[in-house]
Amino acid sequence: MASQQRDYEASTLSFHQEEEEQPSGRDSPKCSLCPCLTYKDKDTGPSSGFYARSMVLGWLCCSCLSLEALHSNTTERCMPRGEPPKPGSSVASTSTEEPCTQPHSQDDSENSGARPGKAPLCFGWVMGVMIRCMLHMWSVILYLRLPWITAQAGIGLTWLIILLSASVTAITGMSISAISTNSKVKAGSKSFLISRSLGPELGGSIGIIFAFANSVAVAMHTVGFAETLLDLLRDHKVQLLNIDPENELQVVGMVIVTILLGMALASVEWESKAQIIFFFLILLSFINYLLGTLLPTNPSRQATGFFGYQGSILLENMVPQWCGPEGSFFGMFSIFFSSATGLLTGTNISEDLKDPATAIPKGTLLAIMWTTLSYLGISATIGSCMIRDASGNMTDMGVWNGSCLGPECQYGWDFSSCRERGSCLYGLSNHYQAMSMVSAFSPLTSAGVFCAALSSALSCFVSAPKVFQWLCQDKLYPVIGFFGKGYGKKHEPLRGYLFTFLIAVGFILTGDLNTIAAIISNFYLCSYALVNFGCFHASLSQSPGWRPSFCWYSPWLSLLGSLLCLLIMFLLNWWAALIAVLLILLLLFYAFHKKPDVNRGSSVQVAGLGQLKPNLLVLGYKQNWQEVQISAVEDYVGILHDALDYNYGVCILRMPGGLSPATQHQAQVSLHRQPQTLFQSRQGWRTVDVYWLSDDGGLTMLIPYLLTHTQKWARCPVRVFVSSPREQLEDKHKEIHSLLRRFSLGFQHVTVLPELTGKPQETSQKAFEDLVALHWLQKPPPKGNLESTSLNTPAPSGYISEQDLQANQKQSEWHMCLHEVLRQYSQDAALIVMSLPLIPRSACPGALYMTWLEMLSRGLTSPIAFIHGKQQDLLTTYCQ
Repeated sequence: MASQQRDYEASTLSFHQEEEEQPSGRDSPKCSLCPCLTYKDKDTGPSSGFYARSMVLGWLCCSCLSLEALHSNTTERCMPRGEPPKPGSSVASTSTEEPCTQPHSQDDSENSGARPGKAPLCFGWVMGVMIRCMLHMWSVILYLRLPWITAQAGIGLTWLIILLSASVTAITGMSISAISTNSKVKAGSKSFLISRSLGPELGGSIGIIFAFANSVAVAMHTVGFAETLLDLLRDHKVQLLNIDPENELQVVGMVIVTILLGMALASVEWESKAQIIFFFLILLSFINYLLGTLLPTNPSRQATGFFGYQGSILLENMVPQWCGPEGSFFGMFSIFFSSATGLLTGTNISEDLKDPATAIPKGTLLAIMWTTLSYLGISATIGSCMIRDASGNMTDMGVWNGSCLGPECQYGWDFSSCRERGSCLYGLSNHYQAMSMVSAFSPLTSAGVFCAALSSALSCFVSAPKVFQWLCQDKLYPVIGFFGKGYGKKHEPLRGYLFTFLIAVGFILTGDLNTIAAIISNFYLCSYALVNFGCFHASLSQSPGWRPSFCWYSPWLSLLGSLLCLLIMFLLNWWAALIAVLLILLLLFYAFHKKPDVNRGSSVQVAGLGQLKPNLLVLGYKQNWQEVQISAVEDYVGILHDALDYNYGVCILRMPGGLSPATQHQAQVSLHRQPQTLFQSRQGWRTVDVYWLSDDGGLTMLIPYLLTHTQKWARCPVRVFVSSPREQLEDKHKEIHSLLRRFSLGFQHVTVLPELTGKPQETSQKAFEDLVALHWLQKPPPKGNLESTSLNTPAPSGYISEQDLQANQKQSEWHMCLHEVLRQYSQDAALIVMSLPLIPRSACPGALYMTWLEMLSRGLTSPIAFIHGKQQDLLTTYCQ
């Protein structure tokens, strides 16, 4: 007994730290050049290779076979990706673009087939996300409008505007972090990522808004670039020939956006390398500005309103002083918020990140923090050393009369005359280039403006057409289908570039940076509201495809962010917000009505499971199979085979007292009250034990996950049991640990059982023999001819013969040994979930199959559910 007990000792691991992923070599995928898979190779245990699209020499490998091949006992070869190789020719790899992977990474088996050529660039969270987001957030608004906003709202309310914007972006950043950690992102833009996590309806609506907002953002950054360039030309007394001064901004802006179009069409590969140059130039411009605030002032700088750090100026500029049609808190907010819209920049290159699930949350949130601190610092410093109004006229120095009431009076200046006439040309309220004037070397600050405008404009110019193209490829909206065509090897969206160019030109013709910024803020707020609401709804609906691993994510915080965005939209401009909301509702209604045929779900029928169709047969266990006629047993088992033949998953539930309400809770039955079942009562801290012995695509794991996310079963810890050869126990621990972590199921306990190859105990053998005896072929075959008396004569349908026992001896012993393991580990479990033994229709009689199920579940006080899915991935490690 002691020796037999040792046969079933298992290696148990409760993991709370991440370990290196080491996929098992035994279950590595096979390709078409390898021998065909036979029945013995098919019904294997879970492996990380089953959940990655394996590419070997350009062929798509079938490491996890179809349900048809598994049930019908047929062989199945690997399916070709593209055209199969011709006979006698060498097998060449495909030319599809490889996703970014870490060197020597074994995270996914599709990278096992190495391709010659240059390896793709892989960015970390600093270069790939944080710096890109910061460059987008450090826009022209920071240089050209933040000092003016400080003059209008005062330092106090400007800080409130900055912090309110940061709150919206931080909450949305957490929602984006939850989306990016929901599953591994292979490739695609931010809208691709959102759509694969929240569904095509929300993803398509958000994509439309993002694409339009990015197109308008090109105009905003171009106008800022042109505005700074024209100011520099005026300072140097340079006049553009034959151009009306009133139209200079529009003409220069159209020239600049045309140059940007040419750069985007030619190649933007250099842009990744130029990002670091832009970043350091902007940092130098900040240092240059801060040094300028510390330099001693002189009369020429005082004439423009700069007096150095003064307490009186700080107090004067703490309170608001509204002026002009935009002079209000939300008017200033609508202009400033457009500079806080770059938090999604890192997701545009998710395919080029080493680890998107780590890089996107870390880089995005840190970018929000650092840029917010820079906004606050610049607002406070420039509001402490520069007054609101100044004439720039040296004759206003030394003039003193009793009517001088401005903050400049105590320093020997009087700008009352220009302030009263409204003709002051300098100071925070009048000169948009205030940061350049304060800086130690103004050309360096201008260079910072150009870098910020150029990097942000190019980023938006590239991302908007990509989003258009993605929407066209998913065929969500037919109107924009024209822009989905790609050109060249990389399928560049040339038509999308042209469409973005036309939108940008239309807004450049307005020539007003403040108006463009307010429009962008409205659209970005609308898209952020959708992102946050989508995350909240996915959590509220408990969709199985929504399993983010980002630890700071809260669905209620996402709901708060969505409501906050919606509220601000209506406070900024109620009619524009109403138009945006109606547009979103129209897009959602169209997507819901069309029901796009895409291979993913929605946060609203069941996200992650695709379009909802009946594909699972649930049966109760036939408790009286030992007492009824053999034909009834065959009919019951035949139902299982029929379901598998029709490509249905199967679940058999056995309750200790049966499924009949009268046998479970007879005392509770009444005319007005339905009886309470086990699954409707609180389970406390009892375990749910999952014996994941056959990989069916993840249904055996998904059902316990859904169950434990209900209120009654929420406290039940899930224990996962898998099987492995003794010499591979350690490797199997690491592999299953890594796989469950990437699934984001939250299961924290794994037990690896040695392969059950030993002999069962005598008591188990005796119980098995007793069960077999009930349907044993006792009568000899009918006499009449030699063939009927042959040893090869099949038994009557349903009965168990000696030949059946010999042919299935190993399977019978395996089920007996597994029963002993169940008695040892799971006697007190709240529920046992086990992979349903799957055999071809002709492998054994129905009575023997029922004997196996009876052997597994007999004598257990816990309910047991036998489950086998469709051999299609219900759990994935990346967005498909």
